[in-house]
Amino acid sequence: MTPDEMIQQVGSGLLSFPVTHFDASGAFDPKAYQAHCEWMLSFDIAALFAAGGTGEFFSLAPDEVEAVVRAAVEAAAGKRPVIAGAGHGTAIATDLARRAERVGADGVLLLPPYLVNSSEAGLSAHVEAVCKSTGLGVIVYNRDNAILGDEALARLCERCPNLVGFKDGVGDIELMMRIYARMGDRLTYVGGLPTAETYALPYLEMGVTTYSSAIYNFMPQWALSFYAAVRRRDHDTVMQMLRDFVLPYITIRNRGRGYAVSIVKAGVRAIGRPAGPVRSPLVDLTASEQMELEALIAKQPSGIPARAA
Repeated sequence: MTPDEMIQQVGSGLLSFPVTHFDASGAFDPKAYQAHCEWMLSFDIAALFAAGGTGEFFSLAPDEVEAVVRAAVEAAAGKRPVIAGAGHGTAIATDLARRAERVGADGVLLLPPYLVNSSEAGLSAHVEAVCKSTGLGVIVYNRDNAILGDEALARLCERCPNLVGFKDGVGDIELMMRIYARMGDRLTYVGGLPTAETYALPYLEMGVTTYSSAIYNFMPQWALSFYAAVRRRDHDTVMQMLRDFVLPYITIRNRGRGYAVSIVKAGVRAIGRPAGPVRSPLVDLTASEQMELEALIAKQPSGIPARAA
């Protein structure tokens, strides 16, 4: 896909960010990962994001990132675009972008650099270097130590035609409005806050037509129903689904640092599609929290069909 074709597809529906499967020894399990990707792709999603934040990108070596992306590309078999995670310092991020292109990915999600805080000028140089290292379309992830303002983003878009997407993980309404007001349709906007369903309806009013649903990993039918309610602006249904599942889910998630990823792996475990443990420094949910999550999933209309799939 061209960058424009990729990003048009990304903006057309709900996005899937699969967990990364590890075996008992902690090594990447490509067969189990591909089976999970194929199951996720059997539902109506817009794109598959391989080795993203939910996929524990931060714990993967560069060779493992490449292996995960290759496995996703093979599983997708051209049915959906595959967007590959890239990040860390500029040298590693550009290398990962080139690897993604080599193994057949359709785009790159640029995650924040590791550890350092930099000036906006330095961050802009980092983003530009990644964009110029590949012909793939790039989606920049604004969060944590990598926050671009509207003016810097506009300058990058002038210099980098393949910078086609903006994923927001900040939750700063004023900043998001400034970016959308300045950039308009030049970019496609993706919601990227943890448990993005919580923010989906208000963000839709700011041009954010899609978001990354981690819940999709274990309740795809529920996630698609929620997304459909958001897109038709069905406030009553959205609020009911938030009350019935998302808010209790967030209560469990907020009990531990790093649980935004751990709870997703607990979810796939709950429906009988285990992906192995999380890698350190993350920790898995406790046994009691796992049971609490399983009970919550079982109460949902789409929880039992997903479990039986």
